[in-house]
Amino acid sequence: MSDYRIKGETGEWEVVIGLEVHAQVTSNAKLFSGAATAFGAEPNTQVSLVDAAMPGMLPVINGECVRQAVRTGLALDAQINTWSRFDRKNYFYADLPQGYQISQFQHPIVGEGELHITLGEGRTKTVGLERIHLEQDAGKSMHDQSPRYSYVDLNRSGVALMEIVSRPDMRSPEEAGAYVKKLRSILRYVGSCDGNMEEGSMRADVNVSVRKPGDPLGTRCEVKNVNSVRFVQAAIEYKAQRQVEIIEGGGTIVQETRLFDPGRMETRALRSKEDAHDYRYFPDPDLPPLVFDDAFVEALRAELPELPDAKHARYVRDLGISDYNASVLTAEKEAADWFERMLTLSAQKQGKPLTEVARAASNWVISDLFGALNALGKDIVDSPISPEHAATLLALIGDGTLSGRLGKDVFQIMLETGDDPEKIVEERGLKQVSDTGALDTAIAEVLAKNADKVAQYKAGKEALFGFFVGQTMKATGGKANPQVVNELLKAALAG
Repeated sequence: MSDYRIKGETGEWEVVIGLEVHAQVTSNAKLFSGAATAFGAEPNTQVSLVDAAMPGMLPVINGECVRQAVRTGLALDAQINTWSRFDRKNYFYADLPQGYQISQFQHPIVGEGELHITLGEGRTKTVGLERIHLEQDAGKSMHDQSPRYSYVDLNRSGVALMEIVSRPDMRSPEEAGAYVKKLRSILRYVGSCDGNMEEGSMRADVNVSVRKPGDPLGTRCEVKNVNSVRFVQAAIEYKAQRQVEIIEGGGTIVQETRLFDPGRMETRALRSKEDAHDYRYFPDPDLPPLVFDDAFVEALRAELPELPDAKHARYVRDLGISDYNASVLTAEKEAADWFERMLTLSAQKQGKPLTEVARAASNWVISDLFGALNALGKDIVDSPISPEHAATLLALIGDGTLSGRLGKDVFQIMLETGDDPEKIVEERGLKQVSDTGALDTAIAEVLAKNADKVAQYKAGKEALFGFFVGQTMKATGGKANPQVVNELLKAALAG
């Protein structure tokens, strides 16, 4: 149970949260037409006669969108309904040319499921899913093109959406943020949505109510089209606090829809919230029920990739990677794919089994690579270092060609140039020196220059050993093999 509470003048209040996530289905064509779906096209250049609601135009279901919705339901351990139906949801707005939206009301393609989230301090929670239904998106009203007129871009009109509706199971902004992150991760693993919240291909309607702990559910308000995890959390905090202040001030919460203003970090009223009967739902007469068999479902189940929870468990169980590292590496599909490619190559180059190199490889990726990419403002898909080059670098460090310090120097050069580490080592003469003859000479010179400290060391001041190691490394330009230096120095000082 969450201990998150809003502290009011009359005591503590519990927040109840449900999310309706609209995820754009990965498809080259729209839900009921062949028009393109690519992001960023010029306004009204990806609009068919169906999308524009021209008279006599009939919708035809896009089979790929159906497949993607079923795959998403399977990934969320949800009930797949082999019989579903499309309905008309009637409302009127300038960017909805039909005067209704084709959606699914009473009979969605996917029923109840669940999503497991991980919270701070190792806490976990299961959030129930009520349904996933397919529907078409509306167009976009453009209010910044003219001081006198609003324009409408219908490129998004008819784009396929999955509306993923949670149960009101979340009790804090942290839980809601973890839910959106995990859902986005699964959609991207499955490939049913690219999860790009900045481009609007995934956005959340946030339903928030407050109550005294143990009381019945309060009146909820909806915050529409929130397009980042941070804004989801901020909208919840603001809305919950506002509701508590209204109730404690003697007011009444009105069920309504609000918009979130990220600039001011506050919400403003959009319209009173409609109930289902206000939309006058009825079955779409132009579309027959959507029917498929169990064989269709099982074929799609067999095609599913390894999902993040299963991959996390495998990393910990089979590869000996820490729970934290496994969580970081599996959060995004691209990061997991990059790591697995690098790990396989590392094992091959070092002639060792995966289990012997996995822990060190995961530490390097998370600490060194991810830290550097964060500083550069890049993510793994933009990394200047390929999995192949990373594996080569770790092999050079593993076989003693590079010391740890030289490895970091080569890593920095790789970040700047994207070059193969072997090429960098060869061209810049960065190989670690393990030749005992050369190191004996360097050690002799260091000891000769510091005869007084040699005498102190032999008199019992053994802490000076680190000084001699440092001077030897300095004399060799940091290229000396530290292990060999230690062995040779001990022998020289004992003589």
